[in-house]
Amino acid sequence: MKAMKLDHIGIAVKNIDEVADFYQNVMGINVTSTEVVEDQKVKVAFLPLGDTELELLESTHDDGPIAKYIAKKGEGVQHLAFKVENIDSAISYMMEKGYRMIDESPRYGAGGAKIAFMHPKGTNGVLVELCERKDI
Repeated sequence: MKAMKLDHIGIAVKNIDEVADFYQNVMGINVTSTEVVEDQKVKVAFLPLGDTELELLESTHDDGPIAKYIAKKGEGVQHLAFKVENIDSAISYMMEKGYRMIDESPRYGAGGAKIAFMHPKGTNGVLVELCERKDI
């Protein structure tokens, strides 16, 4: 298994509109679309930047994972996502290497990607997402 590229950086925010204002009006990085992922209780704003993108993550429920993350650690970088060619093979590879997976089977995330998270206790405190995305 080899990561193909840094797919995106997930940033936990309390309010997408307020944070997007900074990225758009100060940094010149535009929001191209937003999406709600109901089963993950999150609203996502996509900000493409070169060969990667920023994803602003706002919780849609008080008990959602992003709301819990912000309550514990505050707003900021929540995860790094690496594009892989085959998510099932990547999960198996990580488990064979002894890494703990939060998702032992892929699930669907924002933008139609198949995703799986690795437990941050095995990755030096960084929440790592493996992401299989078909290029259009």
